[in-house]
Amino acid sequence: MKVLLINGSPHEKGCTYTALREAADELERQGIETEIFHIGTAPVGGCVGCGGCKKAGHCVFGSPLPEALEKAKTADGFIFGSPVHYAAASGSMTGFLDRLFMSGGAALKYKPAAAVVSARRAGTTAALDQLQKYMTFGNMLLVGSQYWTMVHGKTPEDVRRDEEGLQTMRVLARNMAWVLKCLEAGKAAGVPLPEGEERIYTSFIR
Repeated sequence: MKVLLINGSPHEKGCTYTALREAADELERQGIETEIFHIGTAPVGGCVGCGGCKKAGHCVFGSPLPEALEKAKTADGFIFGSPVHYAAASGSMTGFLDRLFMSGGAALKYKPAAAVVSARRAGTTAALDQLQKYMTFGNMLLVGSQYWTMVHGKTPEDVRRDEEGLQTMRVLARNMAWVLKCLEAGKAAGVPLPEGEERIYTSFIR
């Protein structure tokens, strides 16, 4: 079993990474393989609604989506991490998730996921609310912790002093490992995935 942790910060080894690393280390202690994927520093545009992914099977625009989507196909769980910018996820992370969920929803469906945010001071709960909406929209299983999944600090060293925040990351990781093992046991016992329905779209203005 493997968890893919997405680092949506422009800083590859910054505060968001420090939180994700704490979760990854605990996941590995629980016997779960991990990989931290950094979306990079180049601007990531949002989905333009071109419909190209429906024909091609993937987002027709470039990096980092193709590489991330290939990794998502083989991952069993996800943790999406972002710094807080103006009480929201980073712009690049928002564009990345818009395109990932639009073009790669099938690779995410019915898999457990969590969001992690990092801030110097405030805006964390608003950013978490934004990120968690992707998961609850995409038929994913939202995994929580003993507190909102956030860390605080201006630098990685500050984050490492946020003992409660790091504990929250470890508890999240153990909860994620437990859910993954439960899903694996259910699969072995022959429990099928939920029955789907053809999507209904309702327009409110006609």
